Amino acid sequence: MKNRITGRSAFLALLKDEGITHLFGNPGTTELPIMHALKDHPDLTYVMAMQESLVVAMADGFSRASGKLVACNVHVAPGLGNAMGSLFNAKFTGTPLILTAGQQEQGHGLTEPVLYGPLVQMAEPLVKWAVEVTRLEDLPRIVRRAAKVATTPPTGPVFISLPGDILNSEAGIELGRATRVDTRVKPSDEALQALAARILKAERPVIVTGDEIVKSDALTEAAELAVTLGAPAYQSSTPYGAHFLSESPCFMGAIARVQKLARETLAPYDLIIALGGDPLRMSVYSEIDPLPDGLDIVQVGLVDWDLAKNYGAEIALKADVKETLRALIPVLKAAGGGALEARAKQGVAALASKNWTVKRKALVEQISKAEGTSPIDPDWLALQVVEAMPDNAILVDEGLTSSRQMIALRPHRDRYGYHALASGGIGWGLPASVGVSLANPQRPVVCFSGDGSAMYSIQSLWTAANHKLPLTFVIVNNGGYRIIKQRLLAFHGDDHYVGMDFVDPPVDFTGVAKSLGLEAVRISDPRELKGALRSAFSRPGTKLIEVVVNNSVN
Repeated sequence: MKNRITGRSAFLALLKDEGITHLFGNPGTTELPIMHALKDHPDLTYVMAMQESLVVAMADGFSRASGKLVACNVHVAPGLGNAMGSLFNAKFTGTPLILTAGQQEQGHGLTEPVLYGPLVQMAEPLVKWAVEVTRLEDLPRIVRRAAKVATTPPTGPVFISLPGDILNSEAGIELGRATRVDTRVKPSDEALQALAARILKAERPVIVTGDEIVKSDALTEAAELAVTLGAPAYQSSTPYGAHFLSESPCFMGAIARVQKLARETLAPYDLIIALGGDPLRMSVYSEIDPLPDGLDIVQVGLVDWDLAKNYGAEIALKADVKETLRALIPVLKAAGGGALEARAKQGVAALASKNWTVKRKALVEQISKAEGTSPIDPDWLALQVVEAMPDNAILVDEGLTSSRQMIALRPHRDRYGYHALASGGIGWGLPASVGVSLANPQRPVVCFSGDGSAMYSIQSLWTAANHKLPLTFVIVNNGGYRIIKQRLLAFHGDDHYVGMDFVDPPVDFTGVAKSLGLEAVRISDPRELKGALRSAFSRPGTKLIEVVVNNSVN
């Protein structure tokens, strides 16, 4: 005899068996069956966010900071609509996420009641798979398949519509078992030999890394490859994670997301070794192509869409980055012999005067000249945040213009120590930092956010306070959308900034934070900044520091 179980309890049991520890949500009427079942699953932590876009962003942050499958539940058609911006972000970063929404009972839905909508069709453009459960007996198979699809590279979100009659019904069903597809594959011996031969043929190779370095835990191997070749290494033009060990002697920084600058950076080289991701994703249109003429590419990664997506690759290998590098480096050393070793030493020595560490020292000296400047210089603020943070802290970065130097100042030392906005859809940082903190309760978290971004998701502060997280929000207040002002001036020569300021009336972030349960302080005097940061970062609890900075456009 099969055990009889309700759909709502089976759903939660299935999530837990798939490794879910936190369910992020915002409850509505169609989600009440799940809320009703939670009392029978006390080991599943429910994390309530005050709007559905925040729900998904928190889950996204949790997954990016842990590498784990996550689950979140939103409210029927309007709730799914609210969540779409954050779902776009999760699709961009390939976050393994099960998104569910309560749906009207199947017979009732046919009458198109208030809040009803075609949930599957709404979700489909932004997920790997979307489905509605039509029989309770199918629920286990659907949840198991969703978890498998979400976690199999290229990873990404999936969507399940849960009608109320399915959740409330009861039947004898088997829950099945979880499956994970092992994709940590390396290329064939022949492919490795060909790749090694092509790399050794290059006179001036350059390494460009993307997010698969984080997903495959290949930071150490990527740095070893650079030293083995004596080749410079850059993060790709979308450096939204810890994509290379900053203090490696071969690390040079990130490629600019500006076509002209990217082209100038890559011009000296004759081969790009692209590891895990699109190496040259740009932002604003330019007639200049970022790839210099005649520069060849070899590429390794599991996201086949990114392999030779915009530029043909001489060699493109669909394989796990870590496993490939583990196998490739010995092949390179054996084939290159003493000549490679000598060339590598020479290459590393040549980089010693211009690598990330050296450039950081010069940058710190330059920025430090702004100490004591009032209003506070935003670059100086970023430096103070970096220097005051505990060594084991995690940084969630959505400072945009105010964090333009952040990657150049704060070293990447582990795969989960840095997370930044990826897709460009602002408002991700505050809720994502809540998820990051929940995933890493033993590490302090700092969220560095611009004021414009913060206003998209300010309700996240309540969830952080509710869970008493070791999380400090630093809100950079320049009174408007500085990045849009910069682009209006640069692209159109126009300094008439309509709809880009919020100074009449000004936003009181300190007051908002206090109203949502946080300890908060406002800093405008540069002499008070260092002490405020050290104090906040050294104490437990959830805090907000609002820092008023120079609002000049350039």
